[in-house]
Amino acid sequence: MLKSLPSFPITIILIFVIFAIFADFIAPYPYDLQSRRTPYHPPTKIHILKDGKLSFPYVHLYVMQDPVFKSYTEDKHVSCQLMFFTNTPYGFKLFGVKEPCKIHLLGADKLGRDVFSRLVYGARVSMFIGLVGVLVTFFIGSVVGGISGYLGGKVDNFIMRLVEVLLAIPTFYLMLSLRSVFPLTMESFEVFLMVVFIISFIGWAGLARVIRGMVLSIREKEFVQSAKTYGAGTLRILRKHILPNTYYYLVVSATLSFPGYILGESALSFLGLGIQEPQPSWGNMLSDARNVNLISAYPWILSPGVAIFLIVIAFNLLGDELLRKHR
Repeated sequence: MLKSLPSFPITIILIFVIFAIFADFIAPYPYDLQSRRTPYHPPTKIHILKDGKLSFPYVHLYVMQDPVFKSYTEDKHVSCQLMFFTNTPYGFKLFGVKEPCKIHLLGADKLGRDVFSRLVYGARVSMFIGLVGVLVTFFIGSVVGGISGYLGGKVDNFIMRLVEVLLAIPTFYLMLSLRSVFPLTMESFEVFLMVVFIISFIGWAGLARVIRGMVLSIREKEFVQSAKTYGAGTLRILRKHILPNTYYYLVVSATLSFPGYILGESALSFLGLGIQEPQPSWGNMLSDARNVNLISAYPWILSPGVAIFLIVIAFNLLGDELLRKHR
């Protein structure tokens, strides 16, 4: 099936999945490692030419020239070879350099923390929240929608009124309201679970309504009536005969919904209500990007925004392609 899908979105998604799974190996530095002597360190240039000849990749030491404007220059007299699959003070890493050089592929933030390392660890948080949010939401939405459509009557009326109430509430303000219920002193892991709960709680209503409409049609099919004749129970009919016929819609809808959960987490973290420092997520990494002057001076702090843009585009393209093939 993967061979028939567009390569660009699959490649982008796989890259971020690999980042999330192997973050400890790919990131050259711990996500909370600070270097107060090198705030807003620019992206490190990797050189492959030395004295006009092809050389193994190496970097130069960067020296701060202006502590006010955080400007740096390369010290051409100090160079360090780039090493791959190497042991470092922070563990076995995909790549790294020896002291006194540092390698910041995407620069450093205001505390001198490596942006690339934090971006990789942030992928673990954002992708996992998206995955868990989709799984929980689609489980609740498909089951509730299936029961509502199959049973009908008062059960259907009650569930649909509840769905309409949830859909009538502005999603973003509902997220803020739910977040305000929890104390701001919660630890990072607790906040992580709470964000997953909030996003999952919000997302199931719209899906349940669509599944309910599909089930209303499917329940009249001959194979469902036959199952009833042979005495199959409600849950068995839903599990074996009705919900499997909504499978393709659920897959397509999941790929289109996945970016929404990432954006929801990013919005909460961006406002300081989601994942807390020093644990990185793409949302809280963008908090510095609220200052236009900082963006113009240190554009690499927008790297998490580029990551969000790429993953959202990739999932939407994948969802559109699956929808087109289904039709």
